[in-house]
Amino acid sequence: MQDRTSDPLIDVSQLTVGMFIHLDLGWMSHPFPLSSFKIASSDQLLILRRLGLTQVRWCPAKSDLSLQSTPTAGFEADAAPAMNARVSADVATLPEPTPEEMAREAHRHALASQREALRLCEAQYSEAADGFRGVLDNVQADPHQARAQAENLTAALLDKMLVEGDLNMRLLNEAAGDRSTAHALNVCIIALLLGRAFGLGRDEMMDLGVGSLLHDVGKLEIAARLRHRDESFTAAETQAYQQHVAKGVAIAQAMGLAPGPLLIIAQHHEHADGSGFPQRINMDRMSTGARIVALVNRFDGLCNPLISSKAMTPHEALSLMFAQGRNRFDATMLNAFIRMMGVYPPGSTVQLTDDRYALVVSVNSARPLKPRVMVHDVKVPKDEALVLNLEEMPDLGIRRSLKPQFLPRPSLDYLSPRARIAYFFDAAITGPGELAA
Repeated sequence: MQDRTSDPLIDVSQLTVGMFIHLDLGWMSHPFPLSSFKIASSDQLLILRRLGLTQVRWCPAKSDLSLQSTPTAGFEADAAPAMNARVSADVATLPEPTPEEMAREAHRHALASQREALRLCEAQYSEAADGFRGVLDNVQADPHQARAQAENLTAALLDKMLVEGDLNMRLLNEAAGDRSTAHALNVCIIALLLGRAFGLGRDEMMDLGVGSLLHDVGKLEIAARLRHRDESFTAAETQAYQQHVAKGVAIAQAMGLAPGPLLIIAQHHEHADGSGFPQRINMDRMSTGARIVALVNRFDGLCNPLISSKAMTPHEALSLMFAQGRNRFDATMLNAFIRMMGVYPPGSTVQLTDDRYALVVSVNSARPLKPRVMVHDVKVPKDEALVLNLEEMPDLGIRRSLKPQFLPRPSLDYLSPRARIAYFFDAAITGPGELAA
């Protein structure tokens, strides 16, 4: 992470639009997408002044300040009109761009927008991962502080979900590092998006977020080799593994968690038909949050197992859960989950109806059959590949899903399917020019 302690401090009262600043508060203590950003509006200035800070760090090199606030040596104010007139005359004599030049410029603009959206998502995910690791660091040393951190992280995620319209479920290039952090964040983010789709209120969403983040907290107190269930476990090892639920409840009580997240931790391995553990209760006795987390936990476990060679594609995982697990889950919730994730969730490798191969990179839950895909196109370099919005291409669709190992080698190298699936969210992009071929 970049060291910003050398950046100069400035009084909050002196901040202006265009300044690039860094908030030492941290991502969970403010409503902005990132802790380091360029001030873009007077509304952001107002929010900054309400945070209670007296000074913040700022980076002059990354700031865009007006000519009025950044005097230029040797530049006289009365010379500006003449210079502007010369620039206007020069522009007027430029030849009209050709259709090919306009297409290349549109491609560059779309590619830059695409990269910036992904960069923002991955930066937010990285900050959330840092926040979660901070929670785990305090679970045993200072459980009440850990609870406050988990609540702050959940509130930050919810604040960043408060956008108009739909949210995309988005595939990230990089996971959160260690598997336990990636699993906790995946389950939390997908659970919150599903809770949002069900219209849960703020308090219910807070309980869902805290409970899903900490659903496996009991694994801190069992042997590392027993933290991930394996088919080769003996009966004694299986019993030791299952104890992570009871240990998690005990830790949650020491943290002072509210009843909502406590029930999620206690019930996240129960099944709708009563075949789960440890209490073997059925769906009627499970909380809403626990039913959501049990579902999402199973999905992420299938996509991101301890042994990567056993991983299912997200499409395969959903198909298996629907075909074999309908008795294990709340049927209404399972159907809503499949609608939200799309028939081909992000991370699925697919073949299109024009025979090209593609990687699904994001899904808008309002249009699950028409995801956004990165296509293997031999005419386009990999680092310039654009994401196609299939919703805007009525003549193009998905023919089938397939495992990455069945892709032709050139398509496999081009699309680079992820060994570990990591998800985040961003606001749905609309508009006829959005990332077209």
